[in-house]
Amino acid sequence: MKYHEIPSELFRHNRERLARMLPTASLAVLHSADIPWTSADGSLPFVQDSDLFYLSGIDQEETILLLCPDHPDPARREILFVRETSEHIAVWEGHKVTLAEAARLSGVATVQWTSEFDAVFRRMTRLVETIYLNHNEHARSGAPVNFTLNDRFRRLCQDQYPDHRYARLAPLLHRLRVAKSSHEIDLTRTACDITARGFERILGFVRPGVKEYEIEAELLHEFVRHGSRGFAYQPIIASGANANILHYISNDQVCRDGDLILLDVAAEYANYNADLTRTIPANGKFTPRQRAVYEAVLRILRLCIDQLIVPGKHLKKEYHPEMARALEEELIALGLLEADTVAAERAEAHLPEEKRAYRKYMMHGVSHSLGLDVHDVTPTDPVFVENMIVTVEPGIYLPDEGFGIRLENDIVVRRGGNIDLMASVPIGPDEIEALMARD
Repeated sequence: MKYHEIPSELFRHNRERLARMLPTASLAVLHSADIPWTSADGSLPFVQDSDLFYLSGIDQEETILLLCPDHPDPARREILFVRETSEHIAVWEGHKVTLAEAARLSGVATVQWTSEFDAVFRRMTRLVETIYLNHNEHARSGAPVNFTLNDRFRRLCQDQYPDHRYARLAPLLHRLRVAKSSHEIDLTRTACDITARGFERILGFVRPGVKEYEIEAELLHEFVRHGSRGFAYQPIIASGANANILHYISNDQVCRDGDLILLDVAAEYANYNADLTRTIPANGKFTPRQRAVYEAVLRILRLCIDQLIVPGKHLKKEYHPEMARALEEELIALGLLEADTVAAERAEAHLPEEKRAYRKYMMHGVSHSLGLDVHDVTPTDPVFVENMIVTVEPGIYLPDEGFGIRLENDIVVRRGGNIDLMASVPIGPDEIEALMARD
């Protein structure tokens, strides 16, 4: 592991909370992620299933967790299965967790080899009526059916044990994962701190003539050297008009004098993710027009963090419309919207949000949950809750003027005032210019 060992208390607490949500005579099963195979015998780096990691802390393939909270034998209420290692595996692949290590990392007392799972599961099914199975139910997931081990096991299990009741585990985990524990906040803060180091590095590197992918390389160097696996998501390094492509990932253009460079880049740490966006001038100086738009976006970001985001507020029905009204005022001041147009739209009570004129200049949401997944899971009708970690990412996009600006920080939602995990990352235009002017 590149990261420091996480206290098993985090994972024990997560399992205890889930166990309290399960009815009597029930059993929950979770599988690790697959190794992502490519062509021939190649594979990509392994990334653990978020739910399995959330409940076990095991960052290894071929891992299975069984939870049976009212099993008559207390030692069988939690069973963790990990891949059996050998001298051959150690030579070819390196160290795999032992039974004792898995018990220490997870806090699960009963740990067995994965090869023993089928026999154990068969016996346990006789004691339960309901089996909870997991599936990726994220609203934006485009993964095909039977894509994961959890998916394939679900079909196998329902075929072999057709007389059991089956229930969805995902809605329970979505409710549990919204509010973050102190351990999770600390891990996310570390990811944010590593991200900050990367951003500060490139402020001294960027100049007209560098290529977008050279900036990407500088960031990756800094992230990995501080214990990150690398980017939390595919990096967006968009110079000039490329910034108006929301998910621009080519990163292959030259940054030219006068361009702004939109950087949507962040590190992960111990499977927890940061999510940062900054927009900087390639030559180190904003033009008056660029600065005016930049400061408008920055005011929206600070308004959201300082005033609009509070526990109990609905993300879509309350928060986003409030942000949109403030954005409309900024767009009027910038000469991008007519005040009469905005007034007429506000008077039309049933006009859908996506039909409003401001959407020409900002067409995406302004906040999402953050954690083990960059777009972390939430219940289907999300509201801000205490200790939820969310992004704040307003933007204004001006393809006709050849630039776009987005700024993004990650915050912990708190009743007494939100905690900005990226408060130390340079963001003010004067600060950006001063740091870029250093020799």
